[in-house]
Amino acid sequence: MARRPDSAEAAGGKAKVKPETKARARGEKPAVRAKSAMPAKPPARAERSPDGNPLARRVRRYAQVTGAVGGLAARLAGARFLGVAIDQPRHAADLRAALGGLKGPLMKVVQFLSTIPDALPPDYVRELGELQANAPSMGWAFVRRRMAAELGQGWESHFTTFSQEAARAASLGQVHRATALDGRALACKLQYPDMGAVVEADLAQLRVLLSLYGRYDNAVSTKPLHAELSERLREELDYRREARHMRLYAAMLAAESGVHVPEAVAALSTGRLLSMTWLDGAPLAEVANGPAHLRNAAALNLFRAWYVPFYYYGIIHGDPHLGNYTARADGAINLLDYGCIRVFPPSFVGGVIALYRALQDADEEAAVEAYRTWGFTDLRKELIEVLNIWARFVYAPLLEDKTRRIQAKGTAYGAEVAARVHRELRRVGGVELPREFVLMDRAAVGLGSVFLRLKAEINWYRLFHELIAGFDTAALARRQKKALGAAGLG
Repeated sequence: MARRPDSAEAAGGKAKVKPETKARARGEKPAVRAKSAMPAKPPARAERSPDGNPLARRVRRYAQVTGAVGGLAARLAGARFLGVAIDQPRHAADLRAALGGLKGPLMKVVQFLSTIPDALPPDYVRELGELQANAPSMGWAFVRRRMAAELGQGWESHFTTFSQEAARAASLGQVHRATALDGRALACKLQYPDMGAVVEADLAQLRVLLSLYGRYDNAVSTKPLHAELSERLREELDYRREARHMRLYAAMLAAESGVHVPEAVAALSTGRLLSMTWLDGAPLAEVANGPAHLRNAAALNLFRAWYVPFYYYGIIHGDPHLGNYTARADGAINLLDYGCIRVFPPSFVGGVIALYRALQDADEEAAVEAYRTWGFTDLRKELIEVLNIWARFVYAPLLEDKTRRIQAKGTAYGAEVAARVHRELRRVGGVELPREFVLMDRAAVGLGSVFLRLKAEINWYRLFHELIAGFDTAALARRQKKALGAAGLG
Protein backbone atom coordinates (compact mmCIF):
# COMPACT_ATOMS: atom_id res chain seq x y z
CA MET A 1 0.00 0.00 0.00
CA ALA A 2 1.30 3.46 -0.84
CA ARG A 3 2.40 5.46 2.17
CA ARG A 4 1.17 9.00 2.79
CA PRO A 5 3.82 11.40 4.06
CA ASP A 6 3.78 11.64 7.82
CA SER A 7 3.40 14.99 9.55
CA ALA A 8 4.59 15.96 12.99
CA GLU A 9 2.07 15.72 15.82
CA ALA A 10 0.32 18.89 16.86
CA ALA A 11 1.00 20.61 20.15
CA GLY A 12 -0.81 19.46 23.29
CA GLY A 13 -4.09 20.65 24.81
CA LYS A 14 -4.91 24.11 26.13
CA ALA A 15 -3.01 25.34 29.18
CA LYS A 16 -4.47 27.37 32.01
CA VAL A 17 -1.45 29.66 32.08
CA LYS A 18 -1.12 31.81 28.98
CA PRO A 19 1.61 30.47 26.65
CA GLU A 20 3.13 33.93 26.26
CA THR A 21 3.52 34.13 30.06
CA LYS A 22 5.35 30.81 30.11
CA ALA A 23 7.55 31.87 27.18
CA ARG A 24 8.57 35.10 28.90
CA ALA A 25 9.34 33.18 32.09
CA ARG A 26 11.78 31.06 30.07
CA GLY A 27 13.31 34.18 28.53
CA GLU A 28 11.87 33.38 25.08
CA LYS A 29 9.86 35.48 22.66
CA PRO A 30 6.23 34.36 22.55
CA ALA A 31 4.69 32.89 19.44
CA VAL A 32 1.94 34.86 17.75
CA ARG A 33 -1.52 33.55 18.52
CA ALA A 34 -4.52 33.93 16.28
CA LYS A 35 -7.06 36.55 17.31
CA SER A 36 -9.91 34.20 16.57
CA ALA A 37 -10.37 30.49 16.08
CA MET A 38 -12.98 31.15 13.39
CA PRO A 39 -12.00 29.74 10.00
CA ALA A 40 -10.40 32.42 7.88
CA LYS A 41 -11.03 33.17 4.24
CA PRO A 42 -8.38 31.98 1.80
CA PRO A 43 -5.38 34.32 2.09
CA ALA A 44 -5.10 37.17 -0.34
CA ARG A 45 -2.18 36.92 -2.75
CA ALA A 46 0.12 39.92 -2.72
CA GLU A 47 3.03 39.23 -5.02
CA ARG A 48 4.61 42.69 -5.03
CA SER A 49 7.43 43.18 -2.56
CA PRO A 50 6.92 45.98 -0.01
CA ASP A 51 10.63 46.35 0.58
CA GLY A 52 11.55 49.11 -1.82
CA ASN A 53 12.93 49.40 -5.33
CA PRO A 54 14.26 46.04 -6.64
CA LEU A 55 16.63 47.88 -8.98
CA ALA A 56 18.14 49.77 -6.05
CA ARG A 57 18.47 46.48 -4.17
CA ARG A 58 20.25 44.93 -7.13
CA VAL A 59 22.64 47.89 -7.48
CA ARG A 60 23.51 47.66 -3.77
CA ARG A 61 24.20 43.95 -4.16
CA TYR A 62 26.46 44.59 -7.15
CA ALA A 63 28.44 47.00 -5.02
CA GLN A 64 28.73 44.55 -2.13
CA VAL A 65 29.89 41.64 -4.24
CA THR A 66 32.18 43.72 -6.44
CA GLY A 67 33.87 45.22 -3.41
CA ALA A 68 34.45 41.77 -1.91
CA VAL A 69 35.89 40.01 -4.95
CA GLY A 70 37.14 42.82 -7.19
CA GLY A 71 40.66 42.96 -5.77
CA LEU A 72 41.01 39.18 -5.82
CA ALA A 73 39.81 38.99 -9.41
CA ALA A 74 42.27 41.71 -10.39
CA ARG A 75 45.09 39.78 -8.71
CA LEU A 76 44.11 36.65 -10.65
CA ALA A 77 43.95 38.55 -13.94
CA GLY A 78 47.29 40.23 -13.23
CA ALA A 79 48.97 36.91 -12.57
CA ARG A 80 47.68 35.63 -15.89
CA PHE A 81 48.83 38.75 -17.77
CA LEU A 82 52.30 38.75 -16.21
CA GLY A 83 52.73 35.02 -16.64
CA VAL A 84 53.54 34.41 -12.97
CA ALA A 85 52.25 31.56 -10.82
CA ILE A 86 49.55 32.60 -8.39
CA ASP A 87 49.81 31.56 -4.75
CA GLN A 88 46.73 29.30 -4.82
CA PRO A 89 46.54 28.55 -1.07
CA ARG A 90 46.73 32.25 -0.22
CA HIS A 91 44.31 33.27 -2.97
CA ALA A 92 41.81 30.59 -1.92
CA ALA A 93 42.02 31.66 1.73
CA ASP A 94 41.54 35.33 0.76
CA LEU A 95 38.57 34.40 -1.42
CA ARG A 96 36.91 32.53 1.44
CA ALA A 97 37.52 35.45 3.79
CA ALA A 98 35.99 37.92 1.34
CA LEU A 99 32.97 35.80 0.45
CA GLY A 100 32.42 34.73 4.03
CA GLY A 101 31.25 38.24 4.87
CA LEU A 102 28.47 38.06 2.27
CA LYS A 103 25.25 36.16 2.76
CA GLY A 104 22.70 35.10 0.17
CA PRO A 105 22.71 33.02 -3.01
CA LEU A 106 26.40 33.60 -3.71
CA MET A 107 27.20 31.35 -0.75
CA LYS A 108 25.06 28.58 -2.23
CA VAL A 109 26.85 28.93 -5.54
CA VAL A 110 30.39 28.74 -4.18
CA GLN A 111 29.46 25.80 -1.97
CA PHE A 112 28.07 24.14 -5.09
CA LEU A 113 31.31 24.72 -6.97
CA SER A 114 33.43 23.46 -4.09
CA THR A 115 31.73 20.04 -4.30
CA ILE A 116 32.60 19.54 -8.00
CA PRO A 117 36.13 18.09 -7.84
CA ASP A 118 37.02 18.96 -11.44
CA ALA A 119 35.87 22.59 -11.17
CA LEU A 120 38.37 23.95 -8.64
CA PRO A 121 41.81 22.87 -7.43
CA PRO A 122 42.18 21.30 -3.94
CA ASP A 123 43.17 24.55 -2.17
CA TYR A 124 39.91 26.15 -3.27
CA VAL A 125 37.88 23.09 -2.37
CA ARG A 126 39.25 23.11 1.18
CA GLU A 127 38.67 26.82 1.72
CA LEU A 128 35.30 27.22 0.02
CA GLY A 129 34.06 24.00 1.60
CA GLU A 130 34.19 25.77 4.96
CA LEU A 131 31.76 28.49 3.91
CA GLN A 132 28.47 28.43 5.73
CA ALA A 133 25.23 29.37 3.99
CA ASN A 134 23.45 30.39 7.19
CA ALA A 135 22.40 34.03 7.00
CA PRO A 136 21.26 36.23 9.88
CA SER A 137 17.51 35.83 10.26
CA MET A 138 15.09 38.67 9.59
CA GLY A 139 13.81 40.45 12.69
CA TRP A 140 10.19 40.11 13.76
CA ALA A 141 9.10 43.46 12.31
CA PHE A 142 10.54 42.42 8.95
CA VAL A 143 8.84 39.02 9.15
CA ARG A 144 5.46 40.60 9.87
CA ARG A 145 5.73 42.83 6.81
CA ARG A 146 6.83 39.93 4.61
CA MET A 147 3.99 37.71 5.84
CA ALA A 148 1.47 40.50 5.23
CA ALA A 149 2.85 40.88 1.70
CA GLU A 150 2.30 37.18 1.05
CA LEU A 151 -0.95 36.38 2.90
CA GLY A 152 -2.46 39.84 3.31
CA GLN A 153 -3.30 41.94 6.36
CA GLY A 154 -4.53 39.87 9.28
CA TRP A 155 -2.34 36.95 8.19
CA GLU A 156 -2.02 35.87 11.86
CA SER A 157 -5.64 34.67 11.78
CA HIS A 158 -4.64 31.80 9.50
CA PHE A 159 -2.52 30.24 12.27
CA THR A 160 -3.10 29.18 15.86
CA THR A 161 0.56 30.00 16.63
CA PHE A 162 3.45 31.42 14.65
CA SER A 163 6.93 31.57 16.19
CA GLN A 164 8.67 34.95 16.14
CA GLU A 165 12.10 33.28 16.10
CA ALA A 166 13.28 31.56 12.93
CA ALA A 167 13.87 27.82 13.39
CA ARG A 168 16.39 27.96 10.54
CA ALA A 169 17.95 30.72 8.45
CA ALA A 170 19.57 29.89 5.10
CA SER A 171 20.78 31.63 1.96
CA LEU A 172 17.43 32.41 0.29
CA GLY A 173 14.99 32.47 3.18
CA GLN A 174 14.17 31.34 6.71
CA VAL A 175 11.82 28.84 8.34
CA HIS A 176 9.37 29.54 11.17
CA ARG A 177 7.43 26.98 13.18
CA ALA A 178 3.67 27.47 13.25
CA THR A 179 0.44 25.65 14.04
CA ALA A 180 -2.41 25.53 11.52
CA LEU A 181 -6.02 26.08 12.55
CA ASP A 182 -6.63 22.34 12.12
CA GLY A 183 -3.85 21.59 14.64
CA ARG A 184 -1.12 20.50 12.24
CA ALA A 185 2.45 21.52 13.08
CA LEU A 186 3.88 23.53 10.20
CA ALA A 187 7.19 24.75 8.83
CA CYS A 188 6.72 28.09 7.05
CA LYS A 189 9.59 28.96 4.69
CA LEU A 190 9.62 32.70 3.99
CA GLN A 191 11.83 34.10 1.25
CA TYR A 192 14.00 37.12 1.99
CA PRO A 193 12.88 40.36 0.27
CA ASP A 194 13.81 41.04 -3.36
CA MET A 195 15.83 37.86 -3.72
CA GLY A 196 15.27 37.86 -7.47
CA ALA A 197 17.36 41.02 -7.78
CA VAL A 198 20.00 39.65 -5.40
CA VAL A 199 20.27 36.40 -7.35
CA GLU A 200 20.72 38.19 -10.67
CA ALA A 201 23.40 40.48 -9.21
CA ASP A 202 25.30 37.52 -7.75
CA LEU A 203 25.07 35.51 -10.97
CA ALA A 204 26.40 38.42 -13.00
CA GLN A 205 29.39 38.78 -10.69
CA LEU A 206 29.92 35.03 -10.68
CA ARG A 207 30.11 35.05 -14.48
CA VAL A 208 32.95 37.57 -14.31
CA LEU A 209 34.79 35.66 -11.60
CA LEU A 210 34.47 32.31 -13.39
CA SER A 211 35.55 33.87 -16.67
CA LEU A 212 38.71 35.25 -15.09
CA TYR A 213 39.45 31.95 -13.41
CA GLY A 214 38.82 30.12 -16.69
CA ARG A 215 41.46 32.22 -18.43
CA TYR A 216 43.96 31.32 -15.74
CA ASP A 217 43.07 27.64 -15.45
CA ASN A 218 41.56 25.86 -18.47
CA ALA A 219 40.98 22.46 -16.86
CA VAL A 220 37.18 22.83 -16.95
CA SER A 221 35.14 25.24 -19.07
CA THR A 222 33.14 27.47 -16.73
CA LYS A 223 30.31 28.36 -19.15
CA PRO A 224 28.24 25.18 -18.59
CA LEU A 225 28.79 25.52 -14.84
CA HIS A 226 27.38 29.04 -14.82
CA ALA A 227 24.47 28.12 -17.08
CA GLU A 228 23.43 25.16 -14.94
CA LEU A 229 23.83 26.99 -11.64
CA SER A 230 21.87 29.97 -12.95
CA GLU A 231 18.88 27.91 -14.04
CA ARG A 232 18.74 25.88 -10.82
CA LEU A 233 19.11 28.95 -8.61
CA ARG A 234 16.34 30.85 -10.41
CA GLU A 235 14.07 27.84 -10.00
CA GLU A 236 14.74 27.82 -6.27
CA LEU A 237 13.13 31.26 -5.99
CA ASP A 238 9.75 29.84 -7.08
CA TYR A 239 8.15 28.27 -4.00
CA ARG A 240 5.08 27.17 -5.96
CA ARG A 241 7.41 25.08 -8.10
CA GLU A 242 9.03 23.69 -4.95
CA ALA A 243 5.59 22.66 -3.67
CA ARG A 244 5.07 20.74 -6.92
CA HIS A 245 8.49 19.12 -6.45
CA MET A 246 7.33 18.05 -2.99
CA ARG A 247 4.23 16.37 -4.43
CA LEU A 248 6.43 14.70 -7.06
CA TYR A 249 8.75 13.24 -4.42
CA ALA A 250 5.88 12.09 -2.23
CA ALA A 251 4.59 10.07 -5.19
CA MET A 252 7.98 8.71 -6.30
CA LEU A 253 8.91 7.62 -2.75
CA ALA A 254 5.45 6.47 -1.64
CA ALA A 255 6.64 2.86 -1.28
CA GLU A 256 9.77 3.81 0.70
CA SER A 257 8.87 3.37 4.36
CA GLY A 258 12.27 4.74 5.41
CA VAL A 259 11.83 8.10 3.67
CA HIS A 260 9.35 10.82 4.66
CA VAL A 261 8.26 13.84 2.62
CA PRO A 262 6.40 16.84 4.09
CA GLU A 263 3.06 17.91 2.65
CA ALA A 264 2.68 21.41 1.23
CA VAL A 265 -0.30 23.45 2.45
CA ALA A 266 -1.51 25.29 -0.65
CA ALA A 267 -3.89 27.65 1.18
CA LEU A 268 -0.97 29.02 3.22
CA SER A 269 1.60 29.20 0.42
CA THR A 270 2.53 31.64 -2.34
CA GLY A 271 5.41 32.04 -4.75
CA ARG A 272 7.60 33.27 -1.88
CA LEU A 273 6.06 31.53 1.12
CA LEU A 274 5.93 27.74 1.42
CA SER A 275 4.00 26.25 4.32
CA MET A 276 4.43 22.51 4.85
CA THR A 277 3.90 19.94 7.56
CA TRP A 278 6.65 19.88 10.18
CA LEU A 279 8.62 16.61 10.36
CA ASP A 280 10.43 15.86 13.62
CA GLY A 281 13.93 14.45 13.44
CA ALA A 282 17.51 14.84 14.61
CA PRO A 283 20.31 16.44 12.55
CA LEU A 284 22.40 13.90 10.67
CA ALA A 285 25.45 15.23 12.50
CA GLU A 286 23.98 13.73 15.69
CA VAL A 287 23.25 10.41 13.96
CA ALA A 288 26.90 10.29 12.84
CA ASN A 289 27.86 9.87 16.50
CA GLY A 290 25.30 7.15 17.15
CA PRO A 291 25.44 3.34 16.99
CA ALA A 292 26.45 1.62 13.76
CA HIS A 293 23.03 0.10 13.02
CA LEU A 294 21.39 3.54 13.04
CA ARG A 295 24.14 5.10 10.94
CA ASN A 296 23.82 2.32 8.37
CA ALA A 297 20.01 2.54 8.37
CA ALA A 298 20.14 6.30 7.77
CA ALA A 299 22.68 5.84 4.94
CA LEU A 300 20.61 3.11 3.30
CA ASN A 301 17.47 5.26 3.42
CA LEU A 302 19.36 8.24 2.00
CA PHE A 303 20.64 6.06 -0.84
CA ARG A 304 17.07 5.01 -1.63
CA ALA A 305 15.76 8.59 -1.27
CA TRP A 306 18.21 9.84 -3.89
CA TYR A 307 18.53 6.99 -6.34
CA VAL A 308 15.05 5.48 -6.53
CA PRO A 309 13.87 8.74 -8.18
CA PHE A 310 16.93 8.81 -10.44
CA TYR A 311 16.95 5.23 -11.75
CA TYR A 312 13.14 4.85 -11.87
CA TYR A 313 12.15 8.36 -12.98
CA GLY A 314 15.30 10.18 -14.14
CA ILE A 315 14.96 12.82 -11.40
CA ILE A 316 17.45 13.80 -8.71
CA HIS A 317 17.58 15.95 -5.59
CA GLY A 318 20.56 18.18 -6.35
CA ASP A 319 21.44 19.83 -3.04
CA PRO A 320 23.52 17.44 -0.88
CA HIS A 321 23.54 19.61 2.23
CA LEU A 322 23.34 18.04 5.68
CA GLY A 323 20.72 20.59 6.71
CA ASN A 324 18.31 19.36 4.05
CA TYR A 325 17.44 16.18 5.90
CA THR A 326 16.95 14.89 9.42
CA ALA A 327 16.76 11.37 10.83
CA ARG A 328 14.15 9.66 12.99
CA ALA A 329 14.84 7.35 15.92
CA ASP A 330 14.67 4.26 13.69
CA GLY A 331 17.03 5.63 11.03
CA ALA A 332 14.25 6.79 8.70
CA ILE A 333 15.01 10.01 6.82
CA ASN A 334 13.03 13.25 6.45
CA LEU A 335 13.69 15.09 3.16
CA LEU A 336 13.09 18.77 3.88
CA ASP A 337 14.07 20.92 0.89
CA TYR A 338 12.94 20.59 -2.74
CA GLY A 339 14.22 23.76 -4.39
CA CYS A 340 17.05 22.16 -6.40
CA ILE A 341 15.54 19.29 -8.42
CA ARG A 342 16.93 18.15 -11.78
CA VAL A 343 15.04 16.19 -14.45
CA PHE A 344 17.29 14.21 -16.80
CA PRO A 345 16.60 12.80 -20.25
CA PRO A 346 16.02 9.03 -19.91
CA SER A 347 18.96 8.44 -22.24
CA PHE A 348 21.28 10.15 -19.72
CA VAL A 349 20.26 7.67 -17.02
CA GLY A 350 20.87 4.87 -19.49
CA GLY A 351 24.33 6.31 -20.09
CA VAL A 352 25.11 6.23 -16.36
CA ILE A 353 24.33 2.51 -16.26
CA ALA A 354 26.15 1.90 -19.55
CA LEU A 355 29.33 3.47 -18.17
CA TYR A 356 29.09 1.30 -15.07
CA ARG A 357 28.90 -1.83 -17.21
CA ALA A 358 31.73 -0.58 -19.43
CA LEU A 359 33.99 -0.14 -16.40
CA GLN A 360 32.92 -3.52 -15.07
CA ASP A 361 33.82 -5.19 -18.40
CA ALA A 362 36.85 -2.97 -19.17
CA ASP A 363 35.13 -2.09 -22.47
CA GLU A 364 36.68 1.20 -23.68
CA GLU A 365 34.39 1.56 -26.72
CA ALA A 366 31.30 1.20 -24.54
CA ALA A 367 32.70 3.81 -22.13
CA VAL A 368 33.22 6.27 -25.00
CA GLU A 369 29.64 5.73 -26.15
CA ALA A 370 28.39 6.33 -22.59
CA TYR A 371 30.30 9.63 -22.36
CA ARG A 372 28.87 10.62 -25.74
CA THR A 373 25.36 9.82 -24.46
CA TRP A 374 25.99 12.13 -21.51
CA GLY A 375 26.84 14.96 -23.92
CA PHE A 376 30.65 14.98 -23.88
CA THR A 377 32.24 16.10 -27.14
CA ASP A 378 35.76 16.03 -28.60
CA LEU A 379 36.37 12.65 -26.99
CA ARG A 380 40.01 12.28 -27.88
CA LYS A 381 41.94 9.38 -26.36
CA GLU A 382 43.80 11.50 -23.79
CA LEU A 383 40.55 13.03 -22.48
CA ILE A 384 38.85 9.64 -22.23
CA GLU A 385 41.71 8.33 -20.11
CA VAL A 386 41.33 11.26 -17.70
CA LEU A 387 37.53 10.88 -17.53
CA ASN A 388 38.01 7.19 -16.72
CA ILE A 389 40.20 8.06 -13.73
CA TRP A 390 37.32 9.97 -12.19
CA ALA A 391 34.69 7.43 -13.27
CA ARG A 392 36.57 4.53 -11.64
CA PHE A 393 36.79 6.52 -8.42
CA VAL A 394 33.07 7.42 -8.35
CA TYR A 395 31.89 3.94 -9.34
CA ALA A 396 34.36 2.04 -7.13
CA PRO A 397 31.90 1.28 -4.27
CA LEU A 398 29.45 -0.17 -6.81
CA LEU A 399 32.02 -2.48 -8.42
CA GLU A 400 32.84 -4.53 -5.31
CA ASP A 401 30.35 -7.09 -4.04
CA LYS A 402 31.16 -6.63 -0.37
CA THR A 403 30.27 -4.52 2.66
CA ARG A 404 32.53 -1.48 2.78
CA ARG A 405 32.66 2.25 3.38
CA ILE A 406 31.88 4.52 0.46
CA GLN A 407 35.59 5.44 0.31
CA ALA A 408 37.62 2.46 1.40
CA LYS A 409 40.94 4.36 1.26
CA GLY A 410 39.90 7.28 3.47
CA THR A 411 38.83 10.86 2.88
CA ALA A 412 42.23 12.12 1.71
CA TYR A 413 42.18 9.73 -1.23
CA GLY A 414 39.26 11.55 -2.88
CA ALA A 415 41.16 14.85 -2.76
CA GLU A 416 44.21 13.15 -4.27
CA VAL A 417 42.16 11.75 -7.14
CA ALA A 418 40.51 15.13 -7.76
CA ALA A 419 43.91 16.83 -7.81
CA ARG A 420 45.26 14.28 -10.27
CA VAL A 421 42.21 14.66 -12.53
CA HIS A 422 42.59 18.43 -12.45
CA ARG A 423 46.28 18.26 -13.41
CA GLU A 424 45.59 15.83 -16.22
CA LEU A 425 42.72 17.89 -17.60
CA ARG A 426 45.00 20.92 -17.81
CA ARG A 427 47.63 18.81 -19.56
CA VAL A 428 45.23 17.55 -22.24
CA GLY A 429 43.71 20.98 -22.89
CA GLY A 430 40.66 20.93 -20.65
CA VAL A 431 37.08 19.74 -20.98
CA GLU A 432 33.63 21.24 -21.37
CA LEU A 433 31.28 19.45 -19.00
CA PRO A 434 27.75 18.74 -20.28
CA ARG A 435 25.22 20.66 -18.20
CA GLU A 436 23.51 17.46 -17.08
CA PHE A 437 26.80 16.12 -15.77
CA VAL A 438 27.37 19.15 -13.51
CA LEU A 439 24.53 18.40 -11.09
CA MET A 440 24.83 14.61 -11.33
CA ASP A 441 28.51 14.75 -10.41
CA ARG A 442 27.85 17.18 -7.59
CA ALA A 443 25.03 15.02 -6.23
CA ALA A 444 27.11 11.85 -6.28
CA VAL A 445 30.08 13.50 -4.55
CA GLY A 446 27.88 15.35 -2.07
CA LEU A 447 25.94 12.26 -1.09
CA GLY A 448 29.19 10.32 -0.80
CA SER A 449 30.47 12.90 1.68
CA VAL A 450 27.35 12.36 3.80
CA PHE A 451 27.96 8.60 3.78
CA LEU A 452 31.53 9.28 4.87
CA ARG A 453 30.26 11.46 7.71
CA LEU A 454 27.94 8.66 8.80
CA LYS A 455 30.81 6.12 8.62
CA ALA A 456 28.31 3.83 6.92
CA GLU A 457 29.36 0.30 5.95
CA ILE A 458 27.00 -1.17 3.36
CA ASN A 459 27.13 -3.47 0.35
CA TRP A 460 26.67 -0.65 -2.18
CA TYR A 461 27.05 -3.12 -5.06
CA ARG A 462 23.90 -5.02 -4.10
CA LEU A 463 21.91 -1.84 -3.42
CA PHE A 464 22.80 -0.56 -6.86
CA HIS A 465 22.05 -3.83 -8.64
CA GLU A 466 18.63 -4.00 -6.99
CA LEU A 467 17.87 -0.57 -8.44
CA ILE A 468 19.00 -1.21 -12.02
CA ALA A 469 17.65 -4.75 -12.37
CA GLY A 470 15.52 -4.85 -15.51
CA PHE A 471 16.31 -1.23 -16.39
CA ASP A 472 14.56 -0.04 -19.53
CA THR A 473 14.94 3.48 -20.94
CA ALA A 474 11.48 3.48 -22.58
CA ALA A 475 9.78 2.37 -19.34
CA LEU A 476 11.61 5.12 -17.42
CA ALA A 477 10.44 7.69 -19.99
CA ARG A 478 6.81 6.62 -19.48
CA ARG A 479 7.09 6.74 -15.68
CA GLN A 480 8.80 10.13 -15.81
CA LYS A 481 6.16 11.68 -18.06
CA LYS A 482 3.32 10.37 -15.91
CA ALA A 483 4.91 11.48 -12.62
CA LEU A 484 5.74 14.98 -13.87
CA GLY A 485 2.25 15.40 -15.28
CA ALA A 486 0.58 14.30 -12.02
CA ALA A 487 2.68 16.80 -10.05
CA GLY A 488 1.88 19.68 -12.42
CA LEU A 489 5.42 19.77 -13.83
CA GLY A 490 4.78 18.21 -17.22
